[in-house]
Amino acid sequence: MTTHDVSPVGVPVCYRHPGRETYVRCTRCDRSICPDCMREASVGHQCPECVAEGRRTQRPARTAFGASHIGQAGYATITLVAINVIMLIASALSSKAGGSALFGGGLGGLLGGRTPLLDDLAAIGQCQTTDGQLVPCGVSDGEFYRLFTAMFMHYGVIHLLMNMWALWILGRTLEAMFGPARFLAIYLVCGIGGDIAAYVFQPQGLTAGASGAIFGLFAVLFVALRRLRLSTSAVLPVIVINLIFTISVPGISISGHLGGLATGALVGAGVAYAPRANRTVIQIAVRCPARRR
Repeated sequence: MTTHDVSPVGVPVCYRHPGRETYVRCTRCDRSICPDCMREASVGHQCPECVAEGRRTQRPARTAFGASHIGQAGYATITLVAINVIMLIASALSSKAGGSALFGGGLGGLLGGRTPLLDDLAAIGQCQTTDGQLVPCGVSDGEFYRLFTAMFMHYGVIHLLMNMWALWILGRTLEAMFGPARFLAIYLVCGIGGDIAAYVFQPQGLTAGASGAIFGLFAVLFVALRRLRLSTSAVLPVIVINLIFTISVPGISISGHLGGLATGALVGAGVAYAPRANRTVIQIAVRCPARRR
Protein backbone atom coordinates (compact mmCIF):
# COMPACT_ATOMS: atom_id res chain seq x y z
CA MET A 1 0.00 0.00 0.00
CA THR A 2 1.46 3.36 -0.99
CA THR A 3 1.27 6.63 0.92
CA HIS A 4 -1.57 7.84 -1.29
CA ASP A 5 -3.90 4.87 -1.57
CA VAL A 6 -5.81 4.68 -4.83
CA SER A 7 -8.33 2.31 -6.28
CA PRO A 8 -7.52 0.31 -9.46
CA VAL A 9 -9.06 3.08 -11.56
CA GLY A 10 -6.98 5.82 -9.84
CA VAL A 11 -9.60 7.17 -7.39
CA PRO A 12 -8.10 7.95 -3.92
CA VAL A 13 -9.35 5.70 -1.13
CA CYS A 14 -9.08 5.86 2.67
CA TYR A 15 -5.84 4.34 3.93
CA ARG A 16 -7.78 2.55 6.68
CA HIS A 17 -10.83 1.64 4.62
CA PRO A 18 -9.68 0.78 1.08
CA GLY A 19 -13.27 0.36 -0.12
CA ARG A 20 -14.14 4.02 0.54
CA GLU A 21 -13.36 6.72 -2.00
CA THR A 22 -12.27 10.10 -0.62
CA TYR A 23 -10.54 13.26 -1.72
CA VAL A 24 -9.70 14.51 1.80
CA ARG A 25 -6.14 14.11 3.07
CA CYS A 26 -4.60 14.31 6.54
CA THR A 27 -2.88 17.69 6.92
CA ARG A 28 0.06 16.06 8.74
CA CYS A 29 0.86 12.85 6.87
CA ASP A 30 -1.07 13.59 3.63
CA ARG A 31 -2.80 10.20 3.64
CA SER A 32 -6.34 9.91 2.29
CA ILE A 33 -9.00 9.69 5.01
CA CYS A 34 -12.73 8.99 4.88
CA PRO A 35 -15.33 10.81 7.03
CA ASP A 36 -15.10 8.15 9.77
CA CYS A 37 -11.34 8.69 10.04
CA MET A 38 -11.38 12.49 9.94
CA ARG A 39 -10.39 14.25 13.15
CA GLU A 40 -10.95 18.01 13.18
CA ALA A 41 -7.71 19.98 13.49
CA SER A 42 -6.86 23.67 13.74
CA VAL A 43 -6.28 23.52 9.97
CA GLY A 44 -8.16 20.89 7.98
CA HIS A 45 -8.44 17.32 9.25
CA GLN A 46 -6.02 14.74 10.60
CA CYS A 47 -6.04 10.96 10.67
CA PRO A 48 -6.45 9.05 13.98
CA GLU A 49 -2.77 8.04 14.07
CA CYS A 50 -1.51 11.61 13.72
CA VAL A 51 -3.92 12.79 16.41
CA ALA A 52 -2.71 10.06 18.78
CA GLU A 53 0.91 10.91 18.03
CA GLY A 54 0.24 14.58 18.71
CA ARG A 55 -1.29 13.78 22.09
CA ARG A 56 1.73 11.70 23.08
CA THR A 57 4.15 14.50 22.27
CA GLN A 58 1.99 17.26 23.75
CA ARG A 59 3.31 18.63 27.03
CA PRO A 60 0.73 18.13 29.82
CA ALA A 61 -0.72 21.22 31.45
CA ARG A 62 0.82 22.25 34.77
CA THR A 63 -0.22 24.56 37.58
CA ALA A 64 1.80 27.62 38.57
CA PHE A 65 3.66 25.40 41.05
CA GLY A 66 4.42 22.61 38.59
CA ALA A 67 1.64 20.17 39.52
CA SER A 68 -0.23 18.05 36.99
CA HIS A 69 -4.01 17.82 36.70
CA ILE A 70 -4.12 14.65 38.83
CA GLY A 71 -4.16 16.79 41.98
CA GLN A 72 -7.66 18.00 41.12
CA ALA A 73 -9.03 14.55 41.97
CA GLY A 74 -8.12 15.00 45.65
CA TYR A 75 -6.81 11.46 46.19
CA ALA A 76 -4.33 12.46 48.91
CA THR A 77 -6.93 14.48 50.81
CA ILE A 78 -9.45 11.64 50.67
CA THR A 79 -6.79 9.21 51.90
CA LEU A 80 -5.87 11.43 54.85
CA VAL A 81 -9.52 11.81 55.87
CA ALA A 82 -10.03 8.05 55.63
CA ILE A 83 -6.97 7.33 57.80
CA ASN A 84 -8.17 9.75 60.49
CA VAL A 85 -11.64 8.17 60.54
CA ILE A 86 -10.17 4.67 60.76
CA MET A 87 -7.88 5.70 63.62
CA LEU A 88 -10.80 7.17 65.60
CA ILE A 89 -12.76 3.93 65.18
CA ALA A 90 -9.72 1.91 66.25
CA SER A 91 -9.24 4.23 69.23
CA ALA A 92 -12.86 3.77 70.35
CA LEU A 93 -12.62 0.00 69.96
CA SER A 94 -9.50 -0.06 72.14
CA SER A 95 -11.46 1.43 75.05
CA LYS A 96 -13.77 -0.35 77.47
CA ALA A 97 -15.52 2.94 78.13
CA GLY A 98 -17.75 2.59 75.08
CA GLY A 99 -19.44 5.81 73.97
CA SER A 100 -17.41 8.01 76.31
CA ALA A 101 -14.44 7.41 74.02
CA LEU A 102 -16.32 9.34 71.34
CA PHE A 103 -18.31 11.82 73.45
CA GLY A 104 -18.51 12.88 77.08
CA GLY A 105 -15.01 14.30 77.52
CA GLY A 106 -13.76 17.87 77.70
CA LEU A 107 -15.34 21.10 76.43
CA GLY A 108 -18.70 20.33 78.02
CA GLY A 109 -18.82 16.80 76.66
CA LEU A 110 -18.12 17.71 73.04
CA LEU A 111 -14.79 15.92 73.08
CA GLY A 112 -14.29 12.25 73.69
CA GLY A 113 -12.29 10.70 76.48
CA ARG A 114 -8.84 9.15 76.51
CA THR A 115 -8.40 5.65 75.17
CA PRO A 116 -5.54 3.13 75.42
CA LEU A 117 -4.67 3.64 71.75
CA LEU A 118 -4.67 7.43 72.11
CA ASP A 119 -2.41 7.14 75.16
CA ASP A 120 -0.01 5.00 73.12
CA LEU A 121 0.13 7.24 70.03
CA ALA A 122 -0.40 10.85 71.18
CA ALA A 123 2.56 13.18 71.73
CA ILE A 124 3.77 13.62 75.31
CA GLY A 125 7.15 14.26 76.92
CA GLN A 126 6.60 14.21 80.68
CA CYS A 127 4.36 12.13 82.93
CA GLN A 128 3.43 12.73 86.56
CA THR A 129 3.94 9.93 89.04
CA THR A 130 1.60 9.18 91.93
CA ASP A 131 3.80 11.21 94.27
CA GLY A 132 3.65 14.25 91.97
CA GLN A 133 7.07 13.99 90.36
CA LEU A 134 7.56 14.62 86.64
CA VAL A 135 9.46 11.92 84.80
CA PRO A 136 10.39 11.56 81.12
CA CYS A 137 7.98 9.47 79.09
CA GLY A 138 6.69 9.13 75.55
CA VAL A 139 8.85 11.13 73.15
CA SER A 140 11.39 11.87 75.89
CA ASP A 141 11.68 8.14 76.44
CA GLY A 142 12.60 7.46 72.81
CA GLU A 143 9.09 7.03 71.37
CA PHE A 144 9.67 9.49 68.54
CA TYR A 145 6.98 7.88 66.39
CA ARG A 146 4.44 9.77 68.53
CA LEU A 147 5.42 12.98 66.73
CA PHE A 148 3.99 11.38 63.59
CA THR A 149 1.09 9.31 64.90
CA ALA A 150 -0.35 12.07 67.12
CA MET A 151 -1.71 13.97 64.12
CA PHE A 152 -3.97 11.00 63.25
CA MET A 153 -5.49 10.64 66.73
CA HIS A 154 -8.53 12.62 67.93
CA TYR A 155 -10.48 13.19 71.13
CA GLY A 156 -13.84 11.99 69.89
CA VAL A 157 -16.18 12.60 66.97
CA ILE A 158 -16.59 16.38 67.27
CA HIS A 159 -12.83 16.90 67.39
CA LEU A 160 -12.48 14.73 64.28
CA LEU A 161 -15.33 16.36 62.35
CA MET A 162 -14.02 19.88 62.89
CA ASN A 163 -10.55 18.98 61.69
CA MET A 164 -11.69 16.86 58.76
CA TRP A 165 -14.03 19.58 57.53
CA ALA A 166 -11.10 22.00 57.45
CA LEU A 167 -8.83 19.39 55.88
CA TRP A 168 -11.37 18.68 53.15
CA ILE A 169 -11.63 22.34 52.17
CA LEU A 170 -7.95 23.25 52.45
CA GLY A 171 -6.66 19.92 51.24
CA ARG A 172 -8.55 19.87 47.96
CA THR A 173 -7.38 23.40 47.16
CA LEU A 174 -3.71 22.84 48.00
CA GLU A 175 -3.59 19.39 46.42
CA ALA A 176 -4.78 20.91 43.15
CA MET A 177 -2.06 23.57 43.44
CA PHE A 178 0.89 21.35 44.37
CA GLY A 179 -0.13 17.83 43.36
CA PRO A 180 -0.87 14.87 45.66
CA ALA A 181 2.72 13.91 46.52
CA ARG A 182 3.88 17.39 47.44
CA PHE A 183 0.65 18.18 49.26
CA LEU A 184 0.97 15.01 51.33
CA ALA A 185 4.56 15.90 52.22
CA ILE A 186 3.52 19.44 53.17
CA TYR A 187 0.71 18.13 55.39
CA LEU A 188 2.93 15.65 57.22
CA VAL A 189 5.75 18.14 57.76
CA CYS A 190 3.31 20.71 59.17
CA GLY A 191 1.78 18.06 61.43
CA ILE A 192 5.14 16.91 62.75
CA GLY A 193 6.22 20.53 63.19
CA GLY A 194 3.21 21.22 65.38
CA ASP A 195 3.77 18.10 67.45
CA ILE A 196 7.41 19.00 68.02
CA ALA A 197 6.38 22.45 69.22
CA ALA A 198 3.80 20.93 71.57
CA TYR A 199 6.39 18.49 72.90
CA VAL A 200 8.97 21.23 73.49
CA PHE A 201 6.72 23.87 75.07
CA GLN A 202 3.96 21.73 76.63
CA PRO A 203 5.62 18.37 77.36
CA GLN A 204 3.08 17.38 80.02
CA GLY A 205 0.13 17.64 77.66
CA LEU A 206 -1.14 14.60 75.81
CA THR A 207 -1.33 16.19 72.37
CA ALA A 208 -3.47 14.67 69.61
CA GLY A 209 -5.30 15.90 66.53
CA ALA A 210 -4.76 17.12 62.99
CA SER A 211 -5.20 20.79 63.91
CA GLY A 212 -1.46 21.53 63.90
CA ALA A 213 -1.29 20.28 60.33
CA ILE A 214 -4.47 22.24 59.50
CA PHE A 215 -2.92 25.46 60.80
CA GLY A 216 0.09 24.70 58.64
CA LEU A 217 -2.15 24.32 55.59
CA PHE A 218 -3.72 27.71 56.32
CA ALA A 219 -0.25 29.26 56.30
CA VAL A 220 0.75 27.47 53.09
CA LEU A 221 -2.43 28.64 51.36
CA PHE A 222 -1.83 32.22 52.49
CA VAL A 223 1.75 32.18 51.15
CA ALA A 224 0.67 30.52 47.89
CA LEU A 225 -2.01 33.14 47.28
CA ARG A 226 0.49 35.90 47.96
CA ARG A 227 2.89 34.28 45.51
CA LEU A 228 0.18 34.23 42.84
CA ARG A 229 -0.76 37.82 43.71
CA LEU A 230 -4.29 36.78 44.56
CA SER A 231 -6.46 38.15 47.35
CA THR A 232 -5.92 36.70 50.84
CA SER A 233 -8.93 38.50 52.30
CA ALA A 234 -10.84 35.23 52.73
CA VAL A 235 -7.96 33.38 54.40
CA LEU A 236 -6.46 35.89 56.82
CA PRO A 237 -9.64 36.45 58.91
CA VAL A 238 -10.10 32.69 59.27
CA ILE A 239 -6.54 32.34 60.56
CA VAL A 240 -7.07 35.18 63.04
CA ILE A 241 -10.39 33.73 64.28
CA ASN A 242 -8.80 30.31 64.78
CA LEU A 243 -5.89 31.85 66.68
CA ILE A 244 -8.32 33.68 68.98
CA PHE A 245 -10.23 30.43 69.50
CA THR A 246 -6.97 28.61 70.24
CA ILE A 247 -5.92 31.11 72.90
CA SER A 248 -9.38 31.52 74.46
CA VAL A 249 -10.54 27.91 74.87
CA PRO A 250 -8.92 25.83 77.64
CA GLY A 251 -7.42 22.47 76.76
CA ILE A 252 -6.25 23.40 73.26
CA SER A 253 -2.56 23.02 72.44
CA ILE A 254 -1.51 26.62 71.79
CA SER A 255 2.08 25.65 71.04
CA GLY A 256 0.92 22.87 68.72
CA HIS A 257 -1.24 25.22 66.67
CA LEU A 258 1.38 27.96 66.55
CA GLY A 259 4.07 25.42 65.70
CA GLY A 260 2.02 24.10 62.81
CA LEU A 261 1.33 27.64 61.60
CA ALA A 262 5.02 28.59 61.71
CA THR A 263 6.05 25.38 59.98
CA GLY A 264 3.45 25.96 57.28
CA ALA A 265 4.73 29.49 56.68
CA LEU A 266 8.30 28.23 56.23
CA VAL A 267 7.34 25.28 54.06
CA GLY A 268 4.92 27.41 52.05
CA ALA A 269 7.62 29.96 51.31
CA GLY A 270 9.95 27.21 50.17
CA VAL A 271 7.52 25.46 47.83
CA ALA A 272 5.79 28.59 46.51
CA TYR A 273 8.83 30.76 45.87
CA ALA A 274 11.19 28.06 44.61
CA PRO A 275 12.79 29.13 41.28
CA ARG A 276 11.38 27.21 38.34
CA ALA A 277 14.80 25.89 37.27
CA ASN A 278 15.51 24.29 40.68
CA ARG A 279 11.92 23.89 41.88
CA THR A 280 11.99 20.14 42.59
CA VAL A 281 15.33 20.17 44.45
CA ILE A 282 14.37 23.15 46.62
CA GLN A 283 10.89 21.83 47.40
CA ILE A 284 12.29 18.45 48.47
CA ALA A 285 14.92 20.16 50.62
CA VAL A 286 12.33 22.37 52.30
CA ARG A 287 10.04 19.44 53.11
CA CYS A 288 12.78 17.31 54.66
CA PRO A 289 13.29 19.30 57.88
CA ALA A 290 10.26 18.96 60.11
CA ARG A 291 8.59 20.71 63.05
CA ARG A 292 2.96 20.68 64.96
CA ARG A 293 -0.47 19.74 67.46
